[in-house]
Amino acid sequence: MSEVEVIRAPALGNIPHGFLGRRGGVSVGDPAGLNVGYGSKDDRAAIDENRRLAVTAVLPGAELATVHQVHSAEAIYVERPWPRGERPRVDAMVTDRPNLLLGILTADCAPVLFADSEAGVIGAAHAGWRGALAGVADATIAAMEELGARRVRIHAAVGPCVGQASYEVDEGFRIRFLEADPAYHRFFTPGPAGKPHFDLPRYLAARLEAANIGRFDVLGLDTYGDPDRFYSHRRATHRSEPDYGRQVSLIGLPAKSA
Repeated sequence: MSEVEVIRAPALGNIPHGFLGRRGGVSVGDPAGLNVGYGSKDDRAAIDENRRLAVTAVLPGAELATVHQVHSAEAIYVERPWPRGERPRVDAMVTDRPNLLLGILTADCAPVLFADSEAGVIGAAHAGWRGALAGVADATIAAMEELGARRVRIHAAVGPCVGQASYEVDEGFRIRFLEADPAYHRFFTPGPAGKPHFDLPRYLAARLEAANIGRFDVLGLDTYGDPDRFYSHRRATHRSEPDYGRQVSLIGLPAKSA
């Protein structure tokens, strides 16, 4: 078993966080590596161990909170982790509680992590194209402000997700974005087969810029194009693989000193 790879974003500074891929972990077969997704066909004990390894790699001893992601634009406050069967059906979380890791699972959608280190407020969002278009990043920022964060101090990072070269869509997809704002045409380019290709990370960057937060990074890592490093639903579908894993992105606040 290799060491868990923790990818960090300069914008998030010393806030405990990490974008994790598939390196490290105990799963075998199609979801080999650090698969944390209970929606896969993987062994439950392996998934539990991978989650433990992920937490230890980012904020040892912390509790892990995840939600039932449904491609919405809703953000919720987290006080403590929910039991697995009681997780709310939302796509973003915020908290000011120490020693609690917010976890976003992805396999091509974009994880977005947020922090106002001065206020001690963090957020995490799952942004597929539906949630991104509906404003999940904006909802996360607004929920952080309710906890005392200020958007001029909020830093964010867009983690590994499907890149434009790998994200072929149909014309109906493109029209949805143009109906929301004709200026969104700039996030599409013609692909080799003549169909449009969508730039999800660049679109999210534009939404973050429009939100006037203090700083953000876009890591520019393509989950589809790097099978040794990341899980990808789209790649697994194209290869007719029977199963695929999910990676996790984590952010937390350290326990307060006594």
